[in-house]
Amino acid sequence: MSKPCLVKDHPMRRLQLAKVIVNMAVGESGERLANAAKVLEQLTGQKPLFRPAKRTIKEFGIRKGENIACMVTLRGEKALNFLKRALEAVNFTIKEESIDEYGNVSFGIREHILLPGVKYDPSVGIFGFDVTIVLERPGFRVARRRRKRNKIGKKHRIIHREETVEFLEKVLGVKVVRRRG
Repeated sequence: MSKPCLVKDHPMRRLQLAKVIVNMAVGESGERLANAAKVLEQLTGQKPLFRPAKRTIKEFGIRKGENIACMVTLRGEKALNFLKRALEAVNFTIKEESIDEYGNVSFGIREHILLPGVKYDPSVGIFGFDVTIVLERPGFRVARRRRKRNKIGKKHRIIHREETVEFLEKVLGVKVVRRRG
């Protein structure tokens, strides 16, 4: 008689780090955005991608299509190395409210100089940034591949908050601060 398969023991149910997205929203183009891109490249070791404004906001002087932010997507070993440095900047603590229903985690860092090994440069300035951790299960390639692309079932796609918390605590050593009440 075969042993019943527990969900946690099944290899297709385990979680893995898919990617880490680092976003620096400056809110204006020009020299300040160029400095932010330079800082982001120093932090991640990868060339950033510029992101345009989605709509015009006259009060802030933003025009639609104008570059106002930069971002980098990290995968594999680069993602893990950067994530460890970013988590060290927030003392390895994340609020439980930062986790969404698909297992993604987002947190912000107020100043880039909080990362270990980063020195302040007065000519560049100080920038804050957001870090998004995307988790997935094995088999997600089915939705992204070019040939014979297919949908991923809801049971496989949705990663519950408890599973994400367990992954963060066991794999990354993060303390998740729970809500009171």
